[in-house]
Amino acid sequence: MLDRLIEYALKEQLVAEPGFAPKEIRWALNFDGSGKFLGVLPLGDTSDRRNRGQLFPKCPDLSQPELTSGGGSRSHFLAETCEVIADWPKPGSPAKDVSRIRDKHAYFVKLLDAASGALPCLKAVASSLNNGQTLQQIRDALSSASIKARPTDKATIRVDGEFPLENPSWHAWWRSFRQSLGKGSSGGKMLSLATGQPVEPAPTHPKVQGLSDVGGMGTGSALIGYDKDAFRSYGLSQSENGAASEEEAAAYRAALNHLLAHHSRRLAGAKVVHWFRDRVKDEEDPLGWLEGSRETDELAAQQRARELLDAIRDGKRPDLQQNYYYALTLSGAAGRVMVRDWMEGQFEELAANINGWFDDLSIVNPEGNGLAPPPRFSAALRALVRAEDDLPAPEVAALWHSALTRGRIPRQMVSRALARARVDTVENRAPNQTRFGLVKAFLIREGDTNVKPYLNEGHPSPAYHCGRLMAVYARLQYAALGDVGAGVVQRFYAAASATPSLVLGRLARLSQFHLNKLEPGLARYFETKIANIWSRIGDRPPGALKLEEQSLFALGYYQQLAADRAEKAAASEAETVKEEENV
Repeated sequence: MLDRLIEYALKEQLVAEPGFAPKEIRWALNFDGSGKFLGVLPLGDTSDRRNRGQLFPKCPDLSQPELTSGGGSRSHFLAETCEVIADWPKPGSPAKDVSRIRDKHAYFVKLLDAASGALPCLKAVASSLNNGQTLQQIRDALSSASIKARPTDKATIRVDGEFPLENPSWHAWWRSFRQSLGKGSSGGKMLSLATGQPVEPAPTHPKVQGLSDVGGMGTGSALIGYDKDAFRSYGLSQSENGAASEEEAAAYRAALNHLLAHHSRRLAGAKVVHWFRDRVKDEEDPLGWLEGSRETDELAAQQRARELLDAIRDGKRPDLQQNYYYALTLSGAAGRVMVRDWMEGQFEELAANINGWFDDLSIVNPEGNGLAPPPRFSAALRALVRAEDDLPAPEVAALWHSALTRGRIPRQMVSRALARARVDTVENRAPNQTRFGLVKAFLIREGDTNVKPYLNEGHPSPAYHCGRLMAVYARLQYAALGDVGAGVVQRFYAAASATPSLVLGRLARLSQFHLNKLEPGLARYFETKIANIWSRIGDRPPGALKLEEQSLFALGYYQQLAADRAEKAAASEAETVKEEENV
């Protein structure tokens, strides 16, 4: 995984040199050449409320150990928070925080002064930031009604219309300065965890950004770190337990930051990122269709998957046939990056599996007049829980893995789908077709070749026909009595779906009462349908149902319901045509 990330960083020409990192900066403090403060300049797309500022691709960057080693409070160089640059703590901050910010401000000014030999314009700015009157002008400007900056927003300086950040003159000085900090390396070489080559291991690794909305820290989360004794072996210290050079660590961090910022999608409590060995057009990305196809595009996405797969197999797309995909599922926990899943494989295999995902989830719509649109992956997640964020990250990763590899649907997720379907049925809500699509996919991937998108009257499982019978009994009651509120479904579905032998006999006796209320022709219709289903069940309904049988019960109920609705609609249409012909 690490070597693939490093390859990505090199191929995309991301900044991966240690001590440098891309940063988004929201504000610029504007100075003239003499150091006079001219005002605050907003950066980035100011029309976008979510604007995080302008991206500077090569900013100085210190790791956490570099910021804290040797005692005292250090700051970053050229790019820091408003509170540090302007000595501007939040109102009401504790005295220790005020003191810490003042120390970091002093260090920021010290760095500007030290770097002025390489970039002379920094000398005057450093002098101004040491002036209490100028600092108050900056604070007033930042807090003004037209700016409304927050102390934690990132800012940089601008001198005579130019950004020192974009001037490479300070790079050599910065490399030398970082060396003076010392990084505590053992000096020996070890085999790299990323490449297998001898390297001098970096004692600590830089933090990955972009996971704060899925459990990560706002300041970043560590992918590789050994800050507990339990994570260390053979007397090795820190990241020597998983050696990678400083350059390699910077490269994989740059790759992950770029992927999370530009090629990620949040799925419940996790984020998924993916890329390809050779670049793939967006419209030819099977994972893009699975993750984010719009509702109106879903059928087109499935068709594109099939067409692309056919083109690869017919030899029309050798470029894709030789390509590979890589996919990561990540979340954060206690300041660490949690790798939930890692997958890689051939592009053709991926296209086939995505096509298989659509096929396995295909299910008749509730009206029975065609297949339901293929659900996007996020809809499949929402079908399992009340709110998408209620789904644990490991379960998200497991279902994502199943979709990409055509593996089994996790059993706990099928249990969730069945539980939600029971609630909908008992509370007389419209059935969620995606839930039943997941149930169908589970059965197919467990080896049931008799499961179809539509009703299968020849299915060999009695449990399937028990579900069908439940739907017919509900329809019979409605035909005989109309809407009675809590009918047989609301009263008996939950019990019947788990132990049909305890319920269906009672419903059979109750059905005789309902049949007696119907006119003879309709009564014979229901008697014939019920008898045919009972012949499939056998002498006695099954007792306690296993998960697979509960799934078949639910699927039989849903598909029979859809078939009955289609039959009723067809009969109504035929009656309308007949009446029109008689006019």
